[in-house]
Amino acid sequence: MSQQYRSRPLGIAAALSEAYDTALLDLDGVVYAGGHAIVHAVDSLVAAREGGMHLAYVTNNALRTPDAVAEHLTELGVPAEPSDVITSAQAVARLMSDQLPAGAKVLVVGGEGLRVALRERGLVPVESADDEPVAVAQGYGGPDLPWGRFAEAAYAIARGAVWFASNTDLTIPGARGIAPGNGAAVEVVRIATGAEPQVAGKPLPPMHRETVIRTGAERPLVVGDRLDTDIEGAFNGGVDSLLVLTGVTDAAQLLAAEPKYRPTFVDRDLRGLLTGQPEVTAEGGAFRCGGWSAEVREDALVVEGEGDAIDGLRALCGAAWTHAGEGSSGLDSGKAVARLGL
Repeated sequence: MSQQYRSRPLGIAAALSEAYDTALLDLDGVVYAGGHAIVHAVDSLVAAREGGMHLAYVTNNALRTPDAVAEHLTELGVPAEPSDVITSAQAVARLMSDQLPAGAKVLVVGGEGLRVALRERGLVPVESADDEPVAVAQGYGGPDLPWGRFAEAAYAIARGAVWFASNTDLTIPGARGIAPGNGAAVEVVRIATGAEPQVAGKPLPPMHRETVIRTGAERPLVVGDRLDTDIEGAFNGGVDSLLVLTGVTDAAQLLAAEPKYRPTFVDRDLRGLLTGQPEVTAEGGAFRCGGWSAEVREDALVVEGEGDAIDGLRALCGAAWTHAGEGSSGLDSGKAVARLGL
């Protein structure tokens, strides 16, 4: 490993909004789900911004334009400018423009956000493999994306077009639950063609590069709900992260995480930006946080005590991650998670 593995969440006295200059916030599952604001998100973000923290919204969802995202955030009560929004569409468009000549035709399998980003980088979106595109750009196109778009991508790739994908998130959270994401659509084209796309979005370097270019953050904090995009992206970029439990990741998945998926901080929701984070201490074979103590007994995680359930989860992270070392914890966490009500 190139980085030392994290054995417990970090404690910090200062509010995260004071310790970091910029929050790099994921959107789906963090700020909103299915278009509706997640509980406590708006008030927390307004307070963080009023305290001097710069808010940037970094999303793997390539469907909407930055203008549309900023408008939506403003409607929810979090005033935002298009320049505050960084999308995987922008990241993949920059990746493509670095490899393709200006004016190159690109077959688009996705939404308006992808088309706008390609035009901004001097590329020309087209709709058919018969338009002789030199590349295919695939991004999330929403639940109503026609099946025929995947066929067009397969035809173009078979004819030699270079394939790019904005991201490969298999799922996306919505108001009714977890739905297939762009990664699921990418698998359709991969199966049909046997090809592999170049991918730009989180957790890969092109997205981190795009974020740094557009925000100028010096002490960034990545805030997300997914271990395999947000938290791994922070790990790959060498920056700190906050996992919130309002989206895809649940407590059991967090406890089983291998090092690249372990966040610096863990909290219930975005109120965590406004507070410090309690320390997780080791005492013998047990880990303590708040009123809770956690340890490993006979290949199972055990937690005892009372107080804020998130403190109990932080203590469990210390026990599970330390036991796993540089691997993934295979400990039984079911009873411990149920004990916390998470």
